[in-house]
Amino acid sequence: MPLAEGLVYDPAAAGGCTVVEVRRGGEVAEWVGIAGTATNCAGGSTPWGTWLTCEETEDKAGKNGFTKDHGYVFEVDPEDRRANRDPKPVKALGRYAHEAVVVDPRRGHLYLTEDASGPNGLLYRWTPPEGFRHGRGKLRTLADDAGVLQAFKCFDSGGQFVDDLSRATRTGTVYGVDWVTVPDRDARQVSTRKQFGEGQITRARKLEGMWWGDGGAYVVSSYARAESPVQHDGQVWFYDPKRRTLTLKVLIGVNPDPSADGNFDGPDNITVSPYGGLVIAEDGEGVQHLFGATESGRTYPIARNELNLGTAEEPEYSEFTGVTFSPDGSTLYANIQTPGIMLAITGPWKRQRR
Repeated sequence: MPLAEGLVYDPAAAGGCTVVEVRRGGEVAEWVGIAGTATNCAGGSTPWGTWLTCEETEDKAGKNGFTKDHGYVFEVDPEDRRANRDPKPVKALGRYAHEAVVVDPRRGHLYLTEDASGPNGLLYRWTPPEGFRHGRGKLRTLADDAGVLQAFKCFDSGGQFVDDLSRATRTGTVYGVDWVTVPDRDARQVSTRKQFGEGQITRARKLEGMWWGDGGAYVVSSYARAESPVQHDGQVWFYDPKRRTLTLKVLIGVNPDPSADGNFDGPDNITVSPYGGLVIAEDGEGVQHLFGATESGRTYPIARNELNLGTAEEPEYSEFTGVTFSPDGSTLYANIQTPGIMLAITGPWKRQRR
């Protein structure tokens, strides 16, 4: 990312966030929203029209040449470039390997996923301080310890504690959710996910993309293998904040042959389709797809990446990322991570039967 003057957090970091403007008539403009951040990942949009970009790292100043601590969330305004000057991390949201973030527009909570292992990562909820009102640029005005950052703790229908989301082996599984306060959200000595003992919180392997829709948050657990109690190749959960329940909506069994077209594994970024169901970007092994999921949990292919970065004998395909529909629902945008290609897919789209 170019180190655009006034938009740099840490000049030693190469990441950032690009704003791409698509105007009527097909004209396209592109400019730097923030620079000097590290390993920017899924992030998320806000109801007030800004973007929250998330650093998927825990590196501190002095590591990898960095001059500042990393592992934060930053707000980027796509309409007011002046608002992005002198970037400031929203430290109230914690410092860890952030993946995605969504905003509950009614209650004001922010939900955040952590893509980490050894031990597996957590789902977090940030509760704003009393009297706080969301809006453009308001997050950067918060004190570093503002509000409350908590991690989730799940229980099954019998009230038994669930240590890991991989325990669920059937769609429709419902867990109750409690929230446990993170002792040191800035992880000055110990990573946030390591600040809890056995039985205190619930973990999940590769908590990835997340999207707000249908009154709650859809949350992806990309896969679970040797580092998890039960193996699978992908889950999508739905958190209902009103009922404080987490329901398994999509379950992908272990992929027997990742090289075969039609098999899915490793869901990552996700969006809720205005036509019903979900659109999911695959980041698994072998062939890489964009695929959909119906409200009943059935999956189907939408697109396949045929750009072979390997050889004919040992093909290699990069993941899809950043799926989102245009505001009018006419265009689905997606990216191929390597070598860095942005796609606009115009359908035609058809509303799913309920």
